[in-house]
Amino acid sequence: MKIVIIPGLTLPEVPETDLNTIRSLAGPNGEVIITPHHEAIQHVGDAEVILGLVNEKLFSAATQLKWVQSISSGVDMFFYPKFLDSDVVLTSEKGLVGEHLADHGFGLLLMLTRQLATALRYGADSWNHRPEMRFQELELTGSVFGIIGLGGTGRAMARRAAAFGMKCIAVDRDPVTPMPEVPEVWSPDKLGKLLALADVVSVCCPLTSETRDLLDQNAFAAMKDNALLVNVTRGEVMHEASLINALNNGQIGGAALDVAPREPLPADSPLWRMPNVVMTPHTAGASQFRVQRNIDRFIHNLEAYTKGEKLEGVIDKETGY
Repeated sequence: MKIVIIPGLTLPEVPETDLNTIRSLAGPNGEVIITPHHEAIQHVGDAEVILGLVNEKLFSAATQLKWVQSISSGVDMFFYPKFLDSDVVLTSEKGLVGEHLADHGFGLLLMLTRQLATALRYGADSWNHRPEMRFQELELTGSVFGIIGLGGTGRAMARRAAAFGMKCIAVDRDPVTPMPEVPEVWSPDKLGKLLALADVVSVCCPLTSETRDLLDQNAFAAMKDNALLVNVTRGEVMHEASLINALNNGQIGGAALDVAPREPLPADSPLWRMPNVVMTPHTAGASQFRVQRNIDRFIHNLEAYTKGEKLEGVIDKETGY
């Protein structure tokens, strides 16, 4: 079996011990190649398995490909027609990244509710703004935390929200199992109800044809005028112009974003300058544990693949996750 590993931002290298395990699973006549993305096309022609990003050009060259494991949690970049129409299996990190995404999401949220971003912006001059900052600070206890998508990230966010004394409500397109922090999961037709009730709305869903521009003008109009939006998954779930208008016109209270409708978000975007917005440059996916979690899943899946057993983290090409 030939395996090609294409490192990237979320998987810069494979530890030598794990690489030896992968080589052994490839078999005595197997081959394991590690290559940068710009040179990968030289090696993928007879590859059976790829760990990494496979764009349309690489996919067309990989005529023997049977299985790809993505090194990102989002997999929308794989949804070009040739890949979707193929029998190639796609697995990902889904279910493995929720903890650090949730840490980041709550960090951004607290930057708004506790005026941390304002204090940082003022620096030493913040002492001259103490009264106005104190009057704007919010306590999360007792507020309603609305979750769009109760997958791995949504569940991690719910656990943190409950620890802050918040009441959690959620919608999901699938009949997912409730959890102690979210005793009832509503169907998507209840999204309007969630938006109307939530003090904080957290986007935790993948990007699919159904979720693109989900938060549009009508969605923002349904939210409380003091509600805060948190998004650490996919920026394209938010309609950009509608988001900017909602923030400018007081339809919502603020936004805590690690992702944007366009990336990189241009420097002239009003979102960078709004006092009720805090943003980070799509860095929520970083964790000291992420590489090993991904490699552990790949090795587990590779062993299962050699035995013809079920793989973990399989992506349904029809639903997009």
